[in-house]
Amino acid sequence: MLIVVQKYGGTSLADADKIINVAHRISSAKIDGLNVVAVVSAMGDSTDELIRLAHTVSSSPDERELDLLLSTGELVSSTLLTMALKTLGYEAISLSGSQAGIRTDTMYGRARIDSIDTARVKKEMENGRIVVVAGFQGITDNQDITTLGRGGSDTTAVALAAALEAERCEIYTDVDGIYTADPKIVPEARKLAEIGFQEMLELASYGAKMHPRSVELGAAFNVPIYVASSFGDAPGTIIHEEPDGSQMENRIKVTGIALNTNVAKITVRSVPDQPGVAAALFEPLAKVGISVDTIVQNTGSDHTTDISFTVSRTDLLKAESEVKLVMDELGTDSGTDSIVTDSTLASVSVVGSGMQNTPGYASRMFRVLADGQINIDMITTSEIRISCIIREDQGEEAVRLLHRDFQLDKGE
Repeated sequence: MLIVVQKYGGTSLADADKIINVAHRISSAKIDGLNVVAVVSAMGDSTDELIRLAHTVSSSPDERELDLLLSTGELVSSTLLTMALKTLGYEAISLSGSQAGIRTDTMYGRARIDSIDTARVKKEMENGRIVVVAGFQGITDNQDITTLGRGGSDTTAVALAAALEAERCEIYTDVDGIYTADPKIVPEARKLAEIGFQEMLELASYGAKMHPRSVELGAAFNVPIYVASSFGDAPGTIIHEEPDGSQMENRIKVTGIALNTNVAKITVRSVPDQPGVAAALFEPLAKVGISVDTIVQNTGSDHTTDISFTVSRTDLLKAESEVKLVMDELGTDSGTDSIVTDSTLASVSVVGSGMQNTPGYASRMFRVLADGQINIDMITTSEIRISCIIREDQGEEAVRLLHRDFQLDKGE
């Protein structure tokens, strides 16, 4: 029997009625002759509620204990969904991440999957059961529970699909596919029937609502990912390998516009302009699991330099603390004038594999923003992406202007 991994997000499981609806959807796949592994997120906003609760008892919750606490949200939804499936007359079993064989490293709050032992999941499927796995979590070699970061259930699902050699991974949420922009911001945004892994990874990394690590896994193991709504039967979007063929030269150059509001900037002023300073600054951030995105360095005539870089807004306090330690070690003043932070920023990105080796897209994007009186703070690019750091309160207007100028509502 073919295997399909289905992932259901928190909005799809927000209450009892929605859980029963998901149970019916899963049972339909079983009736079609598929072996189904369902991966679930926590119900509704329960993860946010658990985080809030943790902060009522501690201003700085212990990371190990917080991961163990947050993992309970997915256990609740997985057990309730399994009960609903059994009520419908289907053999089903719920498994925690550790019971499903998901091994991770020890980076609490943002653990990465090292390996998956699929023996238990395969055994349950061989016994005719639908397997419901609690997403977002795994276990270390020391038997500690870890979580994979917000949106990590997507990663759980694609990783399981890869390990099980599933036909594909299906991601069900409250939107019916991948759009050229967020439809809540741009009502005329167009749903894409398909998109390549490379383009989707750029969109996901810079604001589209899908976990970037899940797209990375899909690309690495060639697992097609289907994104659709759990609330209807409208066709979704398939994420897969970029199609071959001569049509590539004639494709629309820009695929989508992404907005990421989880952006903060740190500027370190007047550090010595000498070899090793950048390494001393960024290595400690990497060790504590903080990803740095855009980096700009400005060298002055006094043999010092200013270094600005962006991090996730949720990492700002930790990053600032690490930077202060580095400044002290370098013998550089770490006072308020030397480290400046800004958490009022956003990143707007134009993405499209058709942009490769085609001039003019950066200048066009900059002109659109300039005409809209939107100032650019920083710029970063890849082969298929141009991103501008701007003020957060201008982010949505920037998306609308760019979407209109690149005519993304027009279709192929």
